[in-house]
Amino acid sequence: MSKEKLLLIGDHFILPSVMREALGPLADRFDIHEAQTPFPLEPFRNIAEVREASGSEEMMIRELEGVSLCIAHHAPLTRKVIEASPALRLFIVCRGGPVNVNLDAASQHGISIAYTPARNAAATAEHTIAMMMCAIRKIATRSAELRKGQWNGDYTWETAAFELESATVGLIGYGAIGRIVGRILRSFGAKVLVYDPFAHIGSEDVEQVAELNTLLDQVDVVSLHARETAETRSILGAAQIGRLKRGAVVVNCARGSLMDYNALGAALLSGHLSAAAADVFPQEPLLADSPLLKLPNFVMTPHIAGGTRQAAIKAARIAADELQRYITGEPLHHCANPK
Repeated sequence: MSKEKLLLIGDHFILPSVMREALGPLADRFDIHEAQTPFPLEPFRNIAEVREASGSEEMMIRELEGVSLCIAHHAPLTRKVIEASPALRLFIVCRGGPVNVNLDAASQHGISIAYTPARNAAATAEHTIAMMMCAIRKIATRSAELRKGQWNGDYTWETAAFELESATVGLIGYGAIGRIVGRILRSFGAKVLVYDPFAHIGSEDVEQVAELNTLLDQVDVVSLHARETAETRSILGAAQIGRLKRGAVVVNCARGSLMDYNALGAALLSGHLSAAAADVFPQEPLLADSPLLKLPNFVMTPHIAGGTRQAAIKAARIAADELQRYITGEPLHHCANPK
């Protein structure tokens, strides 16, 4: 009896070999094939109707021929690909959400879609704290000045930074990443306020507020951790940034659409904000003439917050667990289209 065909579509971050290793003894049950997209050596992009994808529809149609089970990362599962892949019945995305999948088309064709939430929560949380500290203490700016032969060590009362130990930090969004950020901040001694209408605060030593403005009016630092939805797009706009106290710091390692970057730039130029840091942007990659690149008090990284080896391994292991559950008839833990 022939084995069921399983396709592993990795890339240069989550290697196909990492996916295969995560399967363990389960791998012996399948006829395994491997493919690879160019991410992240080439940034993800919109492909047909899906977002944040890598590879091509043509590659997917070719690789999915006769495949019933697939584990992928950024590979695009568009309507065109789905209609050309009649054998496919399970597609697992090694991401926090299947934005590179046409979920309606998958459901219409009876394809179960699973995903791997929180696989990069620790990585992104740690990067957020690093960016926060870098912005508050002007680490990147001072490092660049030293390379130019400038010794600007003459901090004054007016220019001195503040400490997280005595700061109030506001978290907009309190999912897996936000909770880890909150825990780390509390270890510094910071007071942590949370705005997330859907979060349940258990025994965590944070204070949940019912209104966003209540948080904005009190914090020294605000950090974004919300998912991108119609309600959260531009949740930190000009009016919200204007409510922050003079000298506050803004950090965004979530999604570029959550913040008005034009308003952020204006607040940094005017001195209303002392600094900001971001790993994500409305348009990626950043254009070479982006005004953001000229802001000395703005720390930037190129969407790398979740990029650790541990995050790749966690994603592959969660995907393997979902595959195990599927083939044994158990409900998927993380199914995007359970109906």
